[in-house]
Amino acid sequence: MEAHQIKAFIDAMAASDLEEMEVRHEGWELRLVRHSHGAASVPAVAPQAAVPAPSRSDEPAHPAPAAVAGPQEIRAPMFGVVHLQQAPGEPPFVRVGDVIEAGQMLCAIEAMKVFNDVRADRGGRVAAVLVASGAEVEAGQPLVTIEQVDHV
Repeated sequence: MEAHQIKAFIDAMAASDLEEMEVRHEGWELRLVRHSHGAASVPAVAPQAAVPAPSRSDEPAHPAPAAVAGPQEIRAPMFGVVHLQQAPGEPPFVRVGDVIEAGQMLCAIEAMKVFNDVRADRGGRVAAVLVASGAEVEAGQPLVTIEQVDHV
């Protein structure tokens, strides 16, 4: 799927009342979800994962292991210009070492004069900010790394 195709789907969703849109084409899956603040976001654009083969009946059934508690990269949902603070001269939304909560604003990405919030999927500690304010980012580019902490 090419960038102009993704942009066309984003524009179509923005011009409609749809809350969610999912498109599959040539092994790619694009899912757009409108958040309560009204901007469409692109959580992921990735090739569809292969479905694992079912386990043999003579193998013991084991529950899937819990998610790895290692660092998590928050990635750009779309192409645009990243803003790490509300306005020039203002403090950044987050700094390295900050303990954050799920849903907390990390940065904004400006695309076509629309600011799209990028929020944390989970709580933790900001381990790294991987981009500079004002830089152009690609969809899927890592923006911030969050590590798990026990007390969040």
